[in-house]
Order: sequence, then structure tokens, then C-alpha cells
Amino acid sequence: MTTPTLFQSESIPVIKSGANVYCTASEGSGKTTTLILTTLQKLKCEAVGDSPRAVVIVENKEKALALYDEFLKYTKHTSLRVYVGYEQLHVDIQKSEIFEGIDILISTPIAMNKLLLLNGLHVSQLKIFSIDDSEFLIQKSAYTALLSITNSIEKCQYVVYAEKMHPILQRFESYFMEYSKVISV
Repeated sequence: MTTPTLFQSESIPVIKSGANVYCTASEGSGKTTTLILTTLQKLKCEAVGDSPRAVVIVENKEKALALYDEFLKYTKHTSLRVYVGYEQLHVDIQKSEIFEGIDILISTPIAMNKLLLLNGLHVSQLKIFSIDDSEFLIQKSAYTALLSITNSIEKCQYVVYAEKMHPILQRFESYFMEYSKVISV
């Protein structure tokens, strides 16, 4: 990457400020790269402790694994530990692997909610919580799981990425996106 896209130029400074942000832009505008770069910046590219400090919520296993591969391109020369969780992987395996220590958790909302309910995940050190391509939250089960997850988190920055603002996403303002900013390109 040599020059940032218009979306990246407008969104990265706002995300770095620590505000809750809705980021809407068309496909190919650099949303995923923005998500990765701002997450790495927030964690200062170094492993700390055992609990995740960044969470990225995605729609399904395929998107989780694809995002994991993208993160590895940027984290291979750092000490950051990236982990992927999804429904098809047994929850006890996820709990034991997370217990060894992670910095970034990429997960589906249902899998993460299950981990929280079974005390397999501690979110007290969480700094940034991102939702990639959030249009999938229109599904009732994913939406409900996300609200349950956010109720467990006391304080962190939320960043929601989407192609366009949907009324379901606007509802988050009354749950966990208080005082949020909107970046739309």
C-alpha cells in the first residue's frame, strides 16, 4: 500500500481518535485493510497478557478464515497472536486454545457468545471491537448474539463496517454505539 484510499484517509484518523464509528463504503474501498491497520495500531503490534484485546466479528467460518489469512500478512513479523473461532469448531477446543493466550479474536457472533456464556473468554482487556461487513446482522440469531456479547463488555471502542447504513445497524446507537461518528464514502 503506497497511498490510502479516500475511505482510509477519512476513517483512519477518526478510528484512531478512539470514538465509536460507523464506517460505510462500497466494496473495494479499503474497509478490510482499514480494520486490520487500525487494530494493529490500537494493540501497538505487540502481544500483551492472555486475554484478547481486539475482537473482529464476521458472518461465517469462511469469512473468518479469509480475514485470518489477511491478518497474518500484517502480523507475521510481530508477536501478536491471532485466533479464529466459529461454530463448527468444538467449544472446548476453542476454550483451551484461547486460554493459552491471544491478542486478536476473529469469530462469528454465535461462537463468541457461546464462549462468553461458558466462561471461555475474558473481555476485560478489550480495546477495540470491530464488525466486518455487518449486513449479516439482519439475521435474528446473529443480531441477538451480538447484543448479548456487547452486554458483557464494560468499555471498549466499537467500529462497525458496512457497505451502506441499514436501520438495524442504527439501532446499535441505543445499545453500545453511543456518541458514534459516521464515516460514509
